[in-house]
Amino acid sequence: MTQRAKIIIATLAFLIGLSVSFGAGFALGTLSPAAGDDFGTVARAWDLLVNEYVEKDGLDTAALAEAAVNGMVDYLGDPYSAFLDPEAYEQTLASFEGRYEGIGAEVGLRDGEINIITPFDGSPAERAGIRAGDVILEVDGRSTQGLSLVEVVAFVRGPEGSSVSLLVRHPGDTEAVEIIVIREEITQPSVHFEMRGDIALIRLSRFTGQTNEELGPVLESIRQQGAVAIILDLRGNPGGLLSTVVDVTSRFLSQGVVITVVDNEGGRETIEVTNQDITTALPMVVLVDGNSASGSEVLAGALADHGRATVAGVTTFGKGSVNNLFQLNGSGLYLTIARWLTPNGNLIEGQGVTPDVPLELTGEALVEWAIDYLKDGG
Repeated sequence: MTQRAKIIIATLAFLIGLSVSFGAGFALGTLSPAAGDDFGTVARAWDLLVNEYVEKDGLDTAALAEAAVNGMVDYLGDPYSAFLDPEAYEQTLASFEGRYEGIGAEVGLRDGEINIITPFDGSPAERAGIRAGDVILEVDGRSTQGLSLVEVVAFVRGPEGSSVSLLVRHPGDTEAVEIIVIREEITQPSVHFEMRGDIALIRLSRFTGQTNEELGPVLESIRQQGAVAIILDLRGNPGGLLSTVVDVTSRFLSQGVVITVVDNEGGRETIEVTNQDITTALPMVVLVDGNSASGSEVLAGALADHGRATVAGVTTFGKGSVNNLFQLNGSGLYLTIARWLTPNGNLIEGQGVTPDVPLELTGEALVEWAIDYLKDGG
């Protein structure tokens, strides 16, 4: 995989703990503004502020620089681009490996509101009463209106044992309720499976640095147990690391393109399957919903375009933005830099993956449909 391919694609749905980036590596560079009159204006303003302001000795230049970067990012109006202070930056790096301290839930941005996609099973969020579909209105008394997804995630995160107050509106309710959650270290596995007779049901909750390693033994186990087909459940999966998504896709595809990245100048680069030690050619159904986003859309789109699996459910979220994480003297800049396409060239941003079999079924009912479909030779 080329260096350009080693990018971080943000998932629309951030884990609360900011374990949400989507890419194959980190671009640990620094901002390098292009020379020119516009940047000269910025430099001139900085010079005037630090040298001519009446109370210049009281200026905190680090805070001033942070405010300047925040202002530029806010101007973009992009909910997936954000400035990360040093603490949030370090938390983000840790969360790429699937570990962080937070409440154990996945969140996303829908219709301008911060939504809970799903709380993890047994997580502090679930135990406290957080539900899928909840809208987060306030964090510790701070309104989420006008805040980016990254900012809200940073406010919700915090040290293990500390508490966070969330004002949420449950689905179907008109009144908001306050829920206090005690943060914990979250290290939940991202791969879960069970046998339904001779059909394997595999759920991928997200794509961390460990997901592909978790999946290999699962595929070997279902082979030993005589599985004849696979149901891959990507519902509520918000994405994760692109390198992981490519490797996971390569467990099910022997060759071909996984994703095409289109940069800000229209340049295209294709990323193909990688060599994996344990693979499978078993018939597959992929389950998706409106909260399947980013990395899960890459996987579902690739399997559908190659005719490798039948995708069933509802149209996915439509998060096809490519983001890179840049280092800024200990802090970070999370910036949208490109878009991605499925192998057949379908744009996912704002469109989503349309299922081969559109179904409004939810929960176990969709799993039962997939079992019947596979048994009938679908």
